[in-house]
Amino acid sequence: MLKLRFFTLGWVAKRCPDVIKRIVSEGHELASHGLAHQRATTMPRSQFIQDVTESKNILEDISGKPIIGYRAPSFSVNDSNTWVYEELKTLGFLYSSSTYPIEHDLYGVPEWPRFKYERPEGLVEIPIPTIRKNGTNIGIGGGGYFRLYPYFLSRKRITQYLESEPHPYNFYFHPWEIDPAQPRIDGTSLRSKFRHYINLSRMEGKIVKLLKDYKWQTMCHTYGITTKEE
Repeated sequence: MLKLRFFTLGWVAKRCPDVIKRIVSEGHELASHGLAHQRATTMPRSQFIQDVTESKNILEDISGKPIIGYRAPSFSVNDSNTWVYEELKTLGFLYSSSTYPIEHDLYGVPEWPRFKYERPEGLVEIPIPTIRKNGTNIGIGGGGYFRLYPYFLSRKRITQYLESEPHPYNFYFHPWEIDPAQPRIDGTSLRSKFRHYINLSRMEGKIVKLLKDYKWQTMCHTYGITTKEE
């Protein structure tokens, strides 16, 4: 049976507890995406601790499971806030998947590692996958790139990664990306509108193809992350 990892906001969990319980009951893994999708780079350290602590508590109370994974909203961990890892370690997290080693105007640290590695603080970091082209990291891990490009191109790049790299592949998308009927927000820039709304009507079909074309497992299973109890 297909098993996935859900990085979930505490705000959403609090309002939709039945969804959280279903995720766990069907054998999927649950992890924290923070409380209300505020970027880690915009929060002082004390606020970050409060944000992640509250999110973790909400998810654990509803699911009855330990929350050991974290993903920073918008991959907002970089050279300016590596203290995030110290706080995650203190709070009992075992791994993070908060970095995308590409050049992007909103996030990304191209010079950071491309593959799973252990941080000096004692956490495992699992970056979003990339391929190398002309000395540059190209994002192939999902999101807007996956919506923008035709499926055959994404599939070609994913297959290239799997055939050339001795590392697992991971993929991400957001629930709103398969909701073409979502409200349109006025007053945003043309760039933001393009990024957010491009190909929403095609996304679900692409996801279905992706799930059929490759074998998928939870992040902990795929990357060998286990608790002491396991």
